[in-house]
Amino acid sequence: MKVCEIFPSIQGESSLVGIPMLFIRLTGCNLRCTYCDTKYAYTKGEEYSIQEVLDKIKKYKFKYIEITGGEPLLQQEVYELMDNLVNNFYVILETNGSISIEKVNPLVKIILDIKTPGSGMSDKNNFENLNFLKEEDEIKFVITDRMDYDWAKNFIKNYLIKTKEILFSPAFGFINPQNLAKWIIQDNLNVRLNLQIHKYISVK
Repeated sequence: MKVCEIFPSIQGESSLVGIPMLFIRLTGCNLRCTYCDTKYAYTKGEEYSIQEVLDKIKKYKFKYIEITGGEPLLQQEVYELMDNLVNNFYVILETNGSISIEKVNPLVKIILDIKTPGSGMSDKNNFENLNFLKEEDEIKFVITDRMDYDWAKNFIKNYLIKTKEILFSPAFGFINPQNLAKWIIQDNLNVRLNLQIHKYISVK
């Protein structure tokens, strides 16, 4: 599999924010979101066998590992990697929501993006994925403006969502997080404001 980077850091978003963990970022993405902050992961990386990845992470002692991208589900080897990792770690998968999550090991916690219109990729959402989510998984909406907010608000009203956590993330540099916070309070939405604290701290 092609790996962009493996690094320890502090989880910057989701309900696990603040937890130190190891990140395995895989190379390649099938989407081109307007706010993408990891464009280097489109092509940058080196080939590793699954065993080489497992050997490389042995020196780290974190309980949590997140597999991210790019879009990790583009690489078929990721399923075997996750099957191996769940034996010793709490594993998180961050995926852009365009590829089916049906085959993901049920022990993996999934953070699934639902692409809003402001991403430029909302036509790529695979809504069948909502059927495969578990209660402990999370869905994330990256919000670029008021139109995105209203779109996401209507989405959670119109679709059955099994997850306990629904994340509303202000797109960094696109929208003032304070405005998003005000809208959430005004509308009594049961969602989590998902600030990206890794944008403000750098321990990578």
